[in-house]
Amino acid sequence: MILYSGPLSLFSRKVEIALAEKGLPYERVMVPFSQTEGYSPKHPAVVAANPKGQVPVLVDGDLTLYDSTLIMEYLEDAYPVPALFPKSPKARALCRLLELEADEVLLNPVRKLMHRSEPPGANTAQKEESAVHAEVEIASNYEKVAAKLGHQEFLCGEFSVADIATFMTIHHGLRLNAPLLTKTENLASWYERLKARPSIAKVVSEMAAADAILSHPMPKRST
Repeated sequence: MILYSGPLSLFSRKVEIALAEKGLPYERVMVPFSQTEGYSPKHPAVVAANPKGQVPVLVDGDLTLYDSTLIMEYLEDAYPVPALFPKSPKARALCRLLELEADEVLLNPVRKLMHRSEPPGANTAQKEESAVHAEVEIASNYEKVAAKLGHQEFLCGEFSVADIATFMTIHHGLRLNAPLLTKTENLASWYERLKARPSIAKVVSEMAAADAILSHPMPKRST
Protein backbone atom coordinates (compact mmCIF):
# COMPACT_ATOMS: atom_id res chain seq x y z
CA MET A 1 0.00 0.00 0.00
CA ILE A 2 1.29 3.46 -0.94
CA LEU A 3 0.01 6.81 0.33
CA TYR A 4 0.95 10.04 -1.41
CA SER A 5 0.81 12.65 1.34
CA GLY A 6 1.74 16.27 2.03
CA PRO A 7 3.59 17.64 5.06
CA LEU A 8 0.89 20.19 5.98
CA SER A 9 -2.10 18.53 4.28
CA LEU A 10 -4.75 17.91 6.93
CA PHE A 11 -6.62 15.63 4.50
CA SER A 12 -3.57 13.44 3.96
CA ARG A 13 -2.91 13.38 7.68
CA LYS A 14 -6.48 12.20 8.28
CA VAL A 15 -5.70 9.12 6.19
CA GLU A 16 -2.37 8.60 7.97
CA ILE A 17 -4.18 8.55 11.32
CA ALA A 18 -6.74 6.03 10.02
CA LEU A 19 -3.98 3.78 8.65
CA ALA A 20 -2.14 3.94 11.98
CA GLU A 21 -5.30 3.22 13.98
CA LYS A 22 -5.95 0.17 11.83
CA GLY A 23 -2.34 -0.97 12.09
CA LEU A 24 -1.94 -1.13 8.30
CA PRO A 25 1.60 -1.04 6.90
CA TYR A 26 2.15 1.33 3.99
CA GLU A 27 4.81 3.29 2.15
CA ARG A 28 4.42 7.03 2.47
CA VAL A 29 5.53 9.25 -0.38
CA MET A 30 5.70 12.83 0.88
CA VAL A 31 5.27 15.07 -2.15
CA PRO A 32 7.28 18.32 -2.45
CA PHE A 33 5.62 21.42 -0.99
CA SER A 34 6.55 25.03 -0.24
CA GLN A 35 4.56 27.98 1.10
CA THR A 36 5.44 30.04 -1.97
CA GLU A 37 4.94 27.47 -4.74
CA GLY A 38 2.53 25.05 -3.06
CA TYR A 39 2.61 21.57 -4.60
CA SER A 40 4.41 22.72 -7.72
CA PRO A 41 5.64 20.99 -9.72
CA LYS A 42 3.01 18.41 -8.78
CA HIS A 43 4.02 14.79 -8.31
CA PRO A 44 3.34 12.92 -11.59
CA ALA A 45 1.70 9.97 -9.79
CA VAL A 46 -0.71 12.35 -8.03
CA VAL A 47 -1.55 14.16 -11.26
CA ALA A 48 -2.14 10.82 -13.01
CA ALA A 49 -4.40 9.50 -10.24
CA ASN A 50 -6.40 12.58 -9.27
CA PRO A 51 -7.95 15.00 -11.80
CA LYS A 52 -7.57 17.71 -9.11
CA GLY A 53 -3.86 16.95 -8.75
CA GLN A 54 -4.20 16.86 -4.97
CA VAL A 55 -3.08 14.60 -2.14
CA PRO A 56 -3.97 12.25 -0.56
CA VAL A 57 -3.79 9.46 -3.10
CA LEU A 58 -3.87 5.85 -1.89
CA VAL A 59 -2.68 2.89 -3.93
CA ASP A 60 -3.72 -0.53 -2.63
CA GLY A 61 -2.68 -3.20 -5.10
CA ASP A 62 -4.42 -2.48 -8.41
CA LEU A 63 -6.76 0.07 -6.81
CA THR A 64 -5.94 3.79 -6.79
CA LEU A 65 -8.14 6.24 -4.86
CA TYR A 66 -8.16 9.94 -4.03
CA ASP A 67 -10.18 12.09 -1.60
CA SER A 68 -9.70 11.49 2.11
CA THR A 69 -13.36 10.69 2.80
CA LEU A 70 -13.57 8.06 0.08
CA ILE A 71 -10.22 6.58 1.11
CA MET A 72 -11.28 6.25 4.75
CA GLU A 73 -14.56 4.62 3.78
CA TYR A 74 -12.63 2.16 1.60
CA LEU A 75 -10.23 1.34 4.44
CA GLU A 76 -13.20 0.63 6.70
CA ASP A 77 -14.78 -1.71 4.12
CA ALA A 78 -11.55 -3.50 3.22
CA TYR A 79 -9.99 -3.60 6.70
CA PRO A 80 -12.92 -3.41 9.13
CA VAL A 81 -11.01 -4.20 12.34
CA PRO A 82 -10.58 -2.09 14.36
CA ALA A 83 -13.68 -0.17 13.31
CA LEU A 84 -13.57 3.57 12.69
CA PHE A 85 -17.29 3.83 11.93
CA PRO A 86 -20.25 2.92 14.17
CA LYS A 87 -22.19 -0.27 13.38
CA SER A 88 -25.78 0.84 12.84
CA PRO A 89 -26.77 2.56 9.57
CA LYS A 90 -28.15 5.60 11.42
CA ALA A 91 -25.04 6.02 13.57
CA ARG A 92 -22.77 5.54 10.53
CA ALA A 93 -24.70 8.20 8.63
CA LEU A 94 -24.37 10.65 11.52
CA CYS A 95 -20.65 9.87 11.72
CA ARG A 96 -20.27 10.59 8.00
CA LEU A 97 -22.19 13.81 8.47
CA LEU A 98 -19.83 14.97 11.21
CA GLU A 99 -16.83 14.21 9.00
CA LEU A 100 -18.40 16.13 6.13
CA GLU A 101 -19.08 19.10 8.42
CA ALA A 102 -15.47 19.06 9.61
CA ASP A 103 -14.15 19.12 6.04
CA GLU A 104 -16.67 21.44 4.41
CA VAL A 105 -18.21 23.60 7.17
CA LEU A 106 -15.73 23.92 10.04
CA LEU A 107 -12.83 24.30 7.64
CA ASN A 108 -14.32 27.18 5.63
CA PRO A 109 -13.47 30.00 8.09
CA VAL A 110 -10.14 28.34 8.91
CA ARG A 111 -9.12 28.72 5.25
CA LYS A 112 -9.17 32.50 5.78
CA LEU A 113 -6.30 32.10 8.27
CA MET A 114 -3.97 30.24 5.90
CA HIS A 115 -1.98 33.35 4.98
CA ARG A 116 -0.65 33.33 8.54
CA SER A 117 1.82 30.58 7.68
CA GLU A 118 2.84 32.14 4.37
CA PRO A 119 5.49 34.79 3.67
CA PRO A 120 4.10 38.33 4.12
CA GLY A 121 2.76 39.91 0.93
CA ALA A 122 1.25 43.14 -0.35
CA ASN A 123 -2.30 42.11 0.65
CA THR A 124 -1.44 40.52 4.00
CA ALA A 125 -3.19 43.27 5.97
CA GLN A 126 -6.40 42.80 3.95
CA LYS A 127 -6.24 39.02 4.47
CA GLU A 128 -5.70 39.51 8.19
CA GLU A 129 -8.76 41.73 8.44
CA SER A 130 -10.79 38.93 6.86
CA ALA A 131 -9.18 36.42 9.24
CA VAL A 132 -10.22 38.40 12.31
CA HIS A 133 -13.84 38.23 11.15
CA ALA A 134 -13.45 34.50 10.46
CA GLU A 135 -12.29 33.95 14.04
CA VAL A 136 -15.77 34.87 15.27
CA GLU A 137 -17.24 32.06 13.14
CA ILE A 138 -14.53 29.65 14.28
CA ALA A 139 -15.33 30.35 17.95
CA SER A 140 -19.02 29.84 17.21
CA ASN A 141 -18.21 26.52 15.54
CA TYR A 142 -16.33 25.40 18.65
CA GLU A 143 -19.52 25.88 20.65
CA LYS A 144 -21.54 23.87 18.14
CA VAL A 145 -19.08 20.97 18.19
CA ALA A 146 -18.91 21.12 22.00
CA ALA A 147 -22.70 20.86 22.15
CA LYS A 148 -22.64 17.77 19.91
CA LEU A 149 -19.87 16.22 22.00
CA GLY A 150 -21.66 16.86 25.31
CA HIS A 151 -20.32 14.57 28.03
CA GLN A 152 -19.19 11.84 25.63
CA GLU A 153 -15.58 10.80 25.34
CA PHE A 154 -15.84 10.82 21.53
CA LEU A 155 -18.21 12.43 19.05
CA CYS A 156 -19.90 9.17 18.06
CA GLY A 157 -19.52 7.40 21.40
CA GLU A 158 -16.48 5.43 20.22
CA PHE A 159 -13.41 6.83 18.46
CA SER A 160 -14.25 7.30 14.78
CA VAL A 161 -13.49 9.14 11.56
CA ALA A 162 -15.64 11.97 12.90
CA ASP A 163 -13.09 12.53 15.66
CA ILE A 164 -10.19 12.31 13.21
CA ALA A 165 -11.66 14.84 10.78
CA THR A 166 -12.86 17.25 13.47
CA PHE A 167 -9.55 17.10 15.31
CA MET A 168 -7.56 17.79 12.15
CA THR A 169 -9.70 20.82 11.23
CA ILE A 170 -9.46 22.27 14.74
CA HIS A 171 -5.73 21.54 14.92
CA HIS A 172 -5.20 23.10 11.50
CA GLY A 173 -6.86 26.26 12.80
CA LEU A 174 -4.87 26.32 16.03
CA ARG A 175 -1.58 26.06 14.17
CA LEU A 176 -2.76 29.14 12.22
CA ASN A 177 -3.37 31.07 15.45
CA ALA A 178 -7.14 30.50 15.60
CA PRO A 179 -8.96 31.19 18.89
CA LEU A 180 -8.05 28.76 21.66
CA LEU A 181 -10.54 26.27 23.10
CA THR A 182 -10.64 27.86 26.55
CA LYS A 183 -14.37 28.72 26.38
CA THR A 184 -15.41 25.14 25.55
CA GLU A 185 -14.02 23.03 28.36
CA ASN A 186 -15.35 19.69 27.14
CA LEU A 187 -14.00 20.30 23.64
CA ALA A 188 -10.63 21.34 25.05
CA SER A 189 -10.46 18.11 27.07
CA TRP A 190 -11.45 16.09 24.00
CA TYR A 191 -8.74 17.81 21.94
CA GLU A 192 -6.03 17.04 24.50
CA ARG A 193 -7.25 13.44 24.80
CA LEU A 194 -7.03 12.92 21.07
CA LYS A 195 -3.68 14.67 20.79
CA ALA A 196 -2.28 12.10 23.22
CA ARG A 197 -3.29 9.13 21.01
CA PRO A 198 -0.12 7.71 19.40
CA SER A 199 -1.55 7.92 15.87
CA ILE A 200 -2.44 11.58 16.30
CA ALA A 201 0.58 12.55 18.40
CA LYS A 202 2.84 11.42 15.55
CA VAL A 203 0.96 13.57 13.04
CA VAL A 204 0.97 16.60 15.34
CA SER A 205 4.71 16.23 15.91
CA GLU A 206 5.48 15.85 12.21
CA MET A 207 3.34 18.83 11.26
CA ALA A 208 5.08 20.96 13.88
CA ALA A 209 8.44 19.94 12.44
CA ALA A 210 7.22 20.77 8.92
CA ASP A 211 5.93 24.13 10.14
CA ALA A 212 9.36 24.93 11.58
CA ILE A 213 10.90 24.42 8.13
CA LEU A 214 8.17 25.57 5.75
CA SER A 215 6.07 28.18 7.52
CA HIS A 216 6.31 31.78 8.66
CA PRO A 217 3.95 31.57 11.66
CA MET A 218 2.51 34.44 13.66
CA PRO A 219 3.19 34.42 17.42
CA LYS A 220 0.96 31.96 19.25
CA ARG A 221 -1.86 33.20 21.47
CA SER A 222 -1.14 33.17 25.19
CA THR A 223 -4.81 33.21 26.28
